[in-house]
Amino acid sequence: MLFKTYLAAGALASGAMAGTMKKTHRCGAPPMTDERRELNQQFSIEEAEALMNGAFSAEVKADIPVSVYLHSVSAKQSTLLSDETLRKQMDVLTKDFTGSGFKLTLANTTKTVNAAWAGGSNEMAMKKKLRQGNYRDLNLYFLDNLPGLLGFCYFPTNAPKGSDDFYRDGCVNAANSVPGGKPPFDLGKTAVHESGHWFGLEHTFEGGCDEPGDGVADTPAQESSTSGCPVGRDSCPNQPGLDPIHNYMDYSDDACYEEFTAGQKTRMMSYWTKYRAGK
Repeated sequence: MLFKTYLAAGALASGAMAGTMKKTHRCGAPPMTDERRELNQQFSIEEAEALMNGAFSAEVKADIPVSVYLHSVSAKQSTLLSDETLRKQMDVLTKDFTGSGFKLTLANTTKTVNAAWAGGSNEMAMKKKLRQGNYRDLNLYFLDNLPGLLGFCYFPTNAPKGSDDFYRDGCVNAANSVPGGKPPFDLGKTAVHESGHWFGLEHTFEGGCDEPGDGVADTPAQESSTSGCPVGRDSCPNQPGLDPIHNYMDYSDDACYEEFTAGQKTRMMSYWTKYRAGK
């Protein structure tokens, strides 16, 4: 049921851009809620004040360790992700989050044969069985038959240990989105995108051309998600800047992804401090 809700949310979120996606929706994260919008506005005020007071620089300098648990779930033993593939996926995560303020390191991997779970059914049962670590630890699930999506993830919230929100936490990814998977999403960047949601980031095209957009000041306004890697795209010509097609929180092809902005790095730290630090 949880997965079906996310699939529906993803379809609604991308309905206005039908035809811009390549058969499979990149992400099932739902549009910004009023609660998240208000929280992002509050973070924006606090971050601006901290920057003015010299509490931190525009570029996050911290190096907070984050333990990562990778879970391969397949209908058959023969189609489980190999240790080498999981290592390559972890290498991508570590590299792409370098300089973000967080150091992602592999804590453990699991491999599970379960046809229902591999197809996106019984999400909570799967996570209650497989989830490891605390709320500050990132669990990534790679399903070999995830229908209609490359991935989805849950945003940070107040989640006491043992609660449904605690177990639900983490990101679900299509197994064919790992390095060596199915082009053009075959460089392991889906897990980076979804992990961005886990750290609290919205899609760069959230809100379209209207303020406050995704709630981060240094991501240019963007009318809709990107398909491919259209250099020079400017879907909001009356707003400053070109579309952030190289940003991990857009929907570009894997080869197009390059960056989180300084503002996004600060926002991840704000969410971390409020919801995950010490938990």
